[in-house]
Amino acid sequence: MTTTKHAVDFADRGPTDLTRTDVLGLQEVDRTNARLVGGKGANLGELSRIEGIRVPAGFCVTTEAFQRIMAETPAIGGLLDRLSSLAAEDRSAIRELSGELRQIIEGTAIPEDLRAALTRVHARLGAEDAYAVRSSATAEDLPGASFAGQQDTFLNVRGTQAILKHVRRCWASLFTERAVAYRIQHGFDHRKVHMAVVVQKMVFPQAAGILFTADPVTSNRKVASIEAGFGLGEALVAGLARADRYKVRDGQVVEKAIATKTLATVALEEGGTEERAIEPERQDGQVLTDAQIVRLERLGRQIEGHFGHPQDIEWCLVDDEFHIVQSRPITTLYPIPARADHGNRVYISVGHQQMMTDAMKPLGLSVFQLFSAGSMRAAGGRLFADATQQLASPASRDVFLDVAGRTHPRIKDALLTILERGDFIEPAPPDQGKQGMASRFDAQVDDDPAIVADLIARSQAALEELKREIGTHAGTALFDFIPEDMQNFKKSVFDGRNMGVIMASMNATSWLNEKLMAWLGEKNAADTLSQSVANNITSEMGLELLNVADAIRPHPEVVAYLQRVKHDGFLDELAELEGGQEARDAIVAYLDKYGMRGVGEIDITRPRWSEKPTILVPLLLSNIKNFEPGAGERKFEQGRQEALQYAQALLERLGQLPDGEQKAGEARRMIDRLRNFAGYREYPKYATINRFFVYKQALLREAERLVQAGVIRDVGDIDYLSFDELREVVRTHRLDEQVVSERRAEHELHKKLTPPCVITSDGEIVAGAYKRADLPAGAIVGLAVSSGVVEGRARVLLDMADAELEADDILVTTFTDPSWTPLFVSIKGLVTEVGGLMTHGAVIAREYGLPAVVSVENATKMIRDGQRIRVNGTDGYVEILT
Repeated sequence: MTTTKHAVDFADRGPTDLTRTDVLGLQEVDRTNARLVGGKGANLGELSRIEGIRVPAGFCVTTEAFQRIMAETPAIGGLLDRLSSLAAEDRSAIRELSGELRQIIEGTAIPEDLRAALTRVHARLGAEDAYAVRSSATAEDLPGASFAGQQDTFLNVRGTQAILKHVRRCWASLFTERAVAYRIQHGFDHRKVHMAVVVQKMVFPQAAGILFTADPVTSNRKVASIEAGFGLGEALVAGLARADRYKVRDGQVVEKAIATKTLATVALEEGGTEERAIEPERQDGQVLTDAQIVRLERLGRQIEGHFGHPQDIEWCLVDDEFHIVQSRPITTLYPIPARADHGNRVYISVGHQQMMTDAMKPLGLSVFQLFSAGSMRAAGGRLFADATQQLASPASRDVFLDVAGRTHPRIKDALLTILERGDFIEPAPPDQGKQGMASRFDAQVDDDPAIVADLIARSQAALEELKREIGTHAGTALFDFIPEDMQNFKKSVFDGRNMGVIMASMNATSWLNEKLMAWLGEKNAADTLSQSVANNITSEMGLELLNVADAIRPHPEVVAYLQRVKHDGFLDELAELEGGQEARDAIVAYLDKYGMRGVGEIDITRPRWSEKPTILVPLLLSNIKNFEPGAGERKFEQGRQEALQYAQALLERLGQLPDGEQKAGEARRMIDRLRNFAGYREYPKYATINRFFVYKQALLREAERLVQAGVIRDVGDIDYLSFDELREVVRTHRLDEQVVSERRAEHELHKKLTPPCVITSDGEIVAGAYKRADLPAGAIVGLAVSSGVVEGRARVLLDMADAELEADDILVTTFTDPSWTPLFVSIKGLVTEVGGLMTHGAVIAREYGLPAVVSVENATKMIRDGQRIRVNGTDGYVEILT
């Protein structure tokens, strides 16, 4: 047996002498020692160092002791190898193997030197006392995975032999079925997670519970939430007992919910615990006094300040004194957007407006920030717009809320909730914000369709000029050129004619829906009138992919090849097949026009179709399977005829009303305006993504030079630097590799977060709601964006690469940006979790005549793939039929 050093005389040792130790006192460790004593042990050691915080005395059996057991027990290695090969779905195998491991570990003899060390420290602390023996794994209380409740705790353990037995049980609990499955799901290597054990003196409280220093429901960092029950806290943590709930803000109890508490966990004299009934006269009593609640919140703020992050704290009340038995970071909170000034702020998710809620990498974030108008703040890998000024000013508030309500009703409801409180947003002077809102939203243009053709021609010419000019810049000169070009492009995007065309079509949509509903009872009439309008570059992209399928369909050898292709170099091999050159030419021509598009395309670090053309293969194969030749032109013409016939019918009906000639004339002008201008709504995004791709290619050339110079290892490393950081690396040819690795890990954490639509500077997530009472029983509410009712098979997709569609399918997904448009030609309807009336998916759904409901919360979880559903795009709800 290996001889190991033990830290038994706690008073004579410092935290620097921690090598080759099996037992350490809590006061010897801090949060830097998580590898040695696990997350729980490290946090308890840190807590014991905070002045005024009572932590029960104790010691840790370190991970070195655990590793000795694992290494010196022959059967364990083979079982770990088998366990590491399993997937999370292999539940029966996980159950069997984890059970074998636990049995072996619990039956393993503890080495004599470790047993002696533990016996000595136990005697010094008090051999007659009761102890809590608690698991403390190295992969718990981490920023991205708490592992809360995955390992075991044993209370009221008495005697050295019992402590030794429960130390083995804690070691074994690393391999409970739930802990093993959790590690597999989160990508943790079983061999790299180790177990320490915390042994602490028991306290026997009158009350115990949990304190969250940020409200776990709303995420508000200024509201502390407390749960309190009588006796030990185990029944409460296990969900066996009800608890009082208190909320505290700024030292004041602002909310109380007193529960009827029928059960408490109590300690037994002989060791162990049991649940006992609470006396009837105490069941409805308040567990903590108001003074105790406020005092506990103050302790929580002290602990939070020490750790620098909101905390989930376990506490016990003994003789009116609070003892802290655990504190861990709250891992579920969404980060607060950074603010440049003081005062309360309200932020709106940019991703929900752009139909791209995925986490972005630092380079993508910073480039979009450079481009975007207004104040954009990053948080959790997403961007948020500061709406405080618009909400504070009476001159801009109503217009801002009106636009929000027309496009995102739940966002408007969330903003109204904040405004109705009356104490969060400080009112601005009456005239502030008036000019900016007026110039942005009141712009108008003549009803001349030639304006759109001219705008498109100017944009194309500017893009060609950019492609020529950017090649003349390299090094830091490139980083000066790109922001300057962005500013010039933004001026063209937001000039009077450009915005005037877009606003004219939006205003025409609103006018037609409002007037035709009032005059004829026609709901959402503009949806049908918008079908197959001219100059919609995004809808044309979907129809043109049907033409590419037409070029491939006659060649069986090419189709068979595409069915098995897995690599992005397949275009080079097509020419060798019969009909392959024709197929290749069609695909290349399509990529020349649309290859800069891709999922999440506002993030320039995301792959484009021209970089990963295999993304398009499933779509092409679906088009070949589901359509006949010439389908693209037929679909467009069918939509155009439906719109024109509907328009004629409306005008004839209007002509029969009082003042019918005048009403019909006004409606005809608005219909013409809609059909002349609505298609252009998609063009600025297309032009923007074109420019982003040109920027990306130039930045990649700089990255290749950095690789050749040995500054970075891979061109993809630049994705984890901001634009300004990359400029500095190009200038100095110096980069700390640790920065890239830390940013990679941070991005993985961001990917797991769900971004809120609206969040405040207090961290509060304000969830708006649909105020609807007219829904069928069981209906799932959303926002109606494209009229019609359709039934079909739900095809729940989270990735375009999985798009194997049938003619009866209704697409259900989180969001659709323009890159998803080619799928729209193959589906009957659309349901998304994110979106608004004027987001790209809604615009294209209307043009294709697809019934669509967006902003359906948790749609991909509530609707299962393959279920039969009904989508009501007129009234905005979804029904699950089977």
